[in-house]
Amino acid sequence: MAQTITEKIFSQHVGKDVYAGEIVRSPIDMVIGNDITTPISIKAFEDSGATSLKNPDGFSIVLDHFIPAKDIASANQARISRDFAKKHKLKNFFDEKDMGIEHALLPEKGLVVPGDVIIGADSHTCTHGALGAFSTGMGSTDLAFAMITGGNWFKVPEAIKVVFTGKPSKYVTGKDLILEIIRLIGVDGALYKTLEFTGDTIKYLSMDDRFSLCNMAIEAGAKNGIVAYDDTTEEFMKDKNQARPSRIHYSDEDATYIQVLEIDVAALEPVIAYPFLPSNGHSLSKAVSDKIKVDQAFIGSCTNGRLSDLKIASEILEGKRVHEDVRLIITPGTQKILREANKLGYIDILVDAGGVVSNPTCGACLGGYMGILGDDEVAVSTTNRNFVGRMGSRSSKVYLANSAVAAASAITGYISAPSE
Repeated sequence: MAQTITEKIFSQHVGKDVYAGEIVRSPIDMVIGNDITTPISIKAFEDSGATSLKNPDGFSIVLDHFIPAKDIASANQARISRDFAKKHKLKNFFDEKDMGIEHALLPEKGLVVPGDVIIGADSHTCTHGALGAFSTGMGSTDLAFAMITGGNWFKVPEAIKVVFTGKPSKYVTGKDLILEIIRLIGVDGALYKTLEFTGDTIKYLSMDDRFSLCNMAIEAGAKNGIVAYDDTTEEFMKDKNQARPSRIHYSDEDATYIQVLEIDVAALEPVIAYPFLPSNGHSLSKAVSDKIKVDQAFIGSCTNGRLSDLKIASEILEGKRVHEDVRLIITPGTQKILREANKLGYIDILVDAGGVVSNPTCGACLGGYMGILGDDEVAVSTTNRNFVGRMGSRSSKVYLANSAVAAASAITGYISAPSE
């Protein structure tokens, strides 16, 4: 019987053919924790009486949300993970010395690879589906169970096939493609489903675009987003010290999908998600005509803090100045991205234009620090959520956009189209 790529990944892991709707106990290749969620997992692990990790090399802790610590509470929180990592001699522990946002750092390190089953106590763990892996967010106690047993229970998700056609225009990115999907089907349109991204457009998408695309699958309620392995994936993995060999799967032509969604990317312009839902998408043309004044432009997060984001922002900002009424904050996804951007001259351009470059952190995305919004302030942001109070005050507003739009808006003080 024909299978989707997600069904095939689970079948290989459990040792028999499985299909959507089945409940399976699967081994997990990589379990991911961070400074916010891991302390809960550690407590559950220790309360269970467990004394050792079932698969220590398949467990990563990345301190990324409040690092360096913003206050006493976050410092104490981080210490729990540090002490646990030291006690268990954890190989894959990442702190200030080699820091990055978890969903940018682990692919960079080769710790998540094609064909994996991956879980993390962070909803945007679905990012890693860009590599042709099954990757999803779970709760902290689910993480603890995986720490103890090396696996967990899953319901194999039904799949929605998204068929992208056409070549995207210059400033249309993976971020715009996923915002368009969410606009079309809503924040619960793919509830506990696989969003499988296909079509001739895929060959035009860089790995950075694919990470953005899969990252926001959760904003449509999806269990996972996934893109099949191809030449672009192979090129990305080529210089990685892979934790495991790649296991490559493709959906059968006659695989079962509960829905097929077709999107003409060639006709798409950048999408702006208005407050207060990622599904409240509008064309960039409408946003420009609405004359939306912004107080802050933010470029970063696990959605858009990659090298290509800094590149496009620097190209737009070169020789320009950030508007006097706007704060431009740039947060690279990892130290490696920051160093590479510096080497290529992007950082000098961004700082010369009036931008502020922070250390790699989730920070401003979740309203943690490094760019909190005050009362009634408006931000254009490359992050993934724009709920009430998401980046600060409950009276603030967040408009989600790609990095080119955020950079252009920083110059004009209004949500603006990048100049050709």
